[in-house]
Amino acid sequence: MKAVILAGGRGTRLRPYTMVLPKPLIPVGNQPVLELLVKRLRKFGFSEIIITTGYLGSLIKALCGDGSRWGVKISYTDEKEPLGTIGPLTLIDGHLKETFLVTNGDIVTDLDFRKFVEFHKEKGGIATIATFRKRVKLDLGVIECNELHRIVGFSEKPEKEYLVSMGAYLFEPEILDYVPRNIPFGFDDLMHTLISHNVPVCSYIHNGYWLDIGRKEDFKKAQKEFNLYRERILGD
Repeated sequence: MKAVILAGGRGTRLRPYTMVLPKPLIPVGNQPVLELLVKRLRKFGFSEIIITTGYLGSLIKALCGDGSRWGVKISYTDEKEPLGTIGPLTLIDGHLKETFLVTNGDIVTDLDFRKFVEFHKEKGGIATIATFRKRVKLDLGVIECNELHRIVGFSEKPEKEYLVSMGAYLFEPEILDYVPRNIPFGFDDLMHTLISHNVPVCSYIHNGYWLDIGRKEDFKKAQKEFNLYRERILGD
């Protein structure tokens, strides 16, 4: 099974770090997050990896090369113009003839890819999204009013739990029938398209560790927590 790592974004929320490094090369612990991800994919038998590149892609190629240093085969795509999260798949659709994994290049996780694949096969759909229950704190007081504009409730900085996408997906080749060519097309666009066409999409809920380092606060959290979860992330 092929794995596609999406690594073409500009990482604007992580500036100024990403002014000199693409987001997947930002280190967590003493290794770039992309290296952590490649090693985890290798652990679960993904020996052929395609990395989609754009912004500062030459630095990603310089680090990863052909993948032989990690015992995998790595190839690349080059986005001349940004194509969004899912759009880059159209550059390699000729290589995606069977079930394939797509993952963002900026996640740190102990996701069991084997169980993820088994779940996807069991459900039999064309798309399964790895999801995570995340608690989000609103740093404001929340007011509840009735129809007479009278305040009937107040919550100080409440927390709410959401089921969020982890940025890891399993797709069947048919998914590419829903992705337009040569225009930016994001994961949100794909979800809206599939739902509007009544295409079943499954959620695989991961109860382990996951962080998307795309925001400064999560990047700092990953630095603090990495040594605690290192063995789980790398499978050492």
